[in-house]
Amino acid sequence: MAEDCSEFFNRSDGHATLENGMDACLQAFDLDSDGKLSVDEFGALCRALFRDETGAPYPLEIKKLACMFSVFDTNQDGFIDSAEFQTCWSKWITPILRPITAFVIVDVQNDFISGSLAVCNCPAGHKGEEVVPVINSVLDSVKFDVVVYSLDWHPSDHISFVTNVANFPMHSSSKVSAEEAKVLDTVVFDSPVREQTLWPPHCIQESWGAQLHPDLKVMDEALTIKKGCNREIESYSAFFDNARESSTGLSEQLKQRFVTDVIVCGLATDVCVAATAMDALSEGFRTTVLEDACRGVNAEDIEKKKCAVAEQHGLVVDSAKAGAIAAGRDRPPELAYKLALDLAKN
Repeated sequence: MAEDCSEFFNRSDGHATLENGMDACLQAFDLDSDGKLSVDEFGALCRALFRDETGAPYPLEIKKLACMFSVFDTNQDGFIDSAEFQTCWSKWITPILRPITAFVIVDVQNDFISGSLAVCNCPAGHKGEEVVPVINSVLDSVKFDVVVYSLDWHPSDHISFVTNVANFPMHSSSKVSAEEAKVLDTVVFDSPVREQTLWPPHCIQESWGAQLHPDLKVMDEALTIKKGCNREIESYSAFFDNARESSTGLSEQLKQRFVTDVIVCGLATDVCVAATAMDALSEGFRTTVLEDACRGVNAEDIEKKKCAVAEQHGLVVDSAKAGAIAAGRDRPPELAYKLALDLAKN
């Protein structure tokens, strides 16, 4: 029985339908046939569920296993009974096995590759154009449920442009004055009080610099999200402005399409990609960043942002894993843990 149930989620008939799959799953892991799952039986289920594409099991932390068990043991009697397992199956196991995945391609625009804010001229010295063939390869090889392209789309008088710094009132706490300000400085504006990193003018609406790189593959029926349109506030994320005062509508559009997972890539890792990934996590999407499909501004900040994504139970992986994660063939426990935590909040 143990050998059979360890391969349950790799069997072609194990979860053919939601109703039959749920019953078969409960029966397979209910080793003492008492109609419910103990912690140990749930652990066996998790060890069978959390496998990479080759079928190799992922290691599972005991504390996280106990936490996930408690999410579904809603009456806290030490077991997951059949009614509780129905929720576990429909809201947790099913999205793990059959994720609905959006591929969010962040700001792969001319200005960030060879224009006024090319990442090659930033401290990390990365070559932004290197993301294009990686992203194209992913698009060619993976069937995503939704593809999204985000665009920085600034008015010429945007608050982030160093050339406009004198046009906005400076707060007394700013360590850099308008007269001294230069690219990559951080100033503090007044009314409202906000920190702002200063950039050269870039991605101005309707300009060449704001266009997607010409070699980037653009999918039919993809969503396009334009951000940073308000002159008075920065907007790194494809979901919200930096103060979360206004939404781009992306979260709503993904939820309307029943998206469970978001895979993020693009430019720049430590700025707009990281902000998008963090907002995706906060919006309840299981989130993965494709490290080799991103390039960044500052090497130290890139590492910090990768750690921040991991701390919120997102993944940072190589693009070679994108297809298996998007299809539910690669099922890392961290994404399952993230989903369980979100279910506990609701």
